[in-house]
Amino acid sequence: MPVEQNSAGLFMRKSTFNPEQQEKDISSKIVAGLERVSEVFKVLLWEKAKLVGLSPIQIQVLIFIAFHKQSLCNVSHLAREFNVTKPTISDVIRVLDQKGLIVKDVSLSDSRSYSITLSELGNDIVSQTYDFSSPLKKQVDDFSQSELESLFSTLSQLIFKLNRNGILSVQRTCFGCKFYEKNNGNDYCSLLQKELLSQEIRLDCPEFEEKARG
Repeated sequence: MPVEQNSAGLFMRKSTFNPEQQEKDISSKIVAGLERVSEVFKVLLWEKAKLVGLSPIQIQVLIFIAFHKQSLCNVSHLAREFNVTKPTISDVIRVLDQKGLIVKDVSLSDSRSYSITLSELGNDIVSQTYDFSSPLKKQVDDFSQSELESLFSTLSQLIFKLNRNGILSVQRTCFGCKFYEKNNGNDYCSLLQKELLSQEIRLDCPEFEEKARG
């Protein structure tokens, strides 16, 4: 028993959330920092949710539908996009439908399949909530251009790695796209037929097509 307790204690000391571990390992400090930032999103989203009488996930779904092509706005993809189950997204869609915020476009070939668009009322809700992250952007805007480019480069690579390791189910960044390649050591888009600067790498590309995994 004492051995097990010592082993457990060792694991606890190495926790990302242990301040002592953070002082010894900058990766732990960064992960703890990302967790703090994620809390900011929750707080800002809840503030908007209370104003319009919706839940955070309902607002997120409405905003996603507003800014993405219709082929991505269906139950299967939305479940993957937000890392929840299909029944959970179906419940979200049911409530949004009851509130008159969305319109279902039922498939002619399969009445059980449908894509989703916003109703006029849904668009009105999005106009009230889409800027929930503005307080965070205002702080990010204060960084220098070189700091922003460095931060963005790191974030885009991290998102790609999380996706490739099965932690993040959906990503639409250039690194995972079939049109992305390296050309003489530089990032290159074969669709746009141009080299990409670091700041031109997209996180959510409308033309994204997933690259086959080897």
